[in-house]
Amino acid sequence: MDYKAKHRFADVGPRKLRLFADLIRGKNVDEALQLLAFYPNRGAKLVRAVVQSAYGNATDQECPDPDGLVVSECRVDGAPTFKRIQPRARGTAFPIKRRMAHIIVTLSEPKDEFGGEGFAPGDATISAPAPTADAAAPAPAPTA
Repeated sequence: MDYKAKHRFADVGPRKLRLFADLIRGKNVDEALQLLAFYPNRGAKLVRAVVQSAYGNATDQECPDPDGLVVSECRVDGAPTFKRIQPRARGTAFPIKRRMAHIIVTLSEPKDEFGGEGFAPGDATISAPAPTADAAAPAPAPTA
C-alpha cells in the first residue's frame, strides 16, 4: 500500500527542492530522514517534513512495517508564481518572480528482486528459473 504526503505552495523554488528529491528517491525512510537531517538548506528541511508526514500517515494507517518503507516517489512540481515589479532608474521596471513549489512524497513497500511487491517470510518460496538447454551448450569458436 502507498502512503502519501503533500506540501502545496512551499515558499521555495522548485529547482532548489529537486536536488533533495533526487537525493532521497528510492532510499529507505530512515536513511532518507538521516540524509536530510544534516543539510542546512531550507529546502532540505521542507522535504524532510513531508517525508516525516508520510511516515506518520503510514503509522497512523497501521502499516505492518513502517520502518521498512521506501521512498518510491518524491516529486517537486512548480506552483503559481507571484509576479511583482521593482521600480528602477529612469522610469523602468524590473520583474520580480517569487516562485513556489508543490512537494509530493509517496512511501511504499520495497519491491523484491523479481519486480513484485514485498515478500513476506510466510509466503511460498520463489526459485530462480531452471537453465535452458541453450544456456548449457558451449559457445561456438570464432573463425578467423
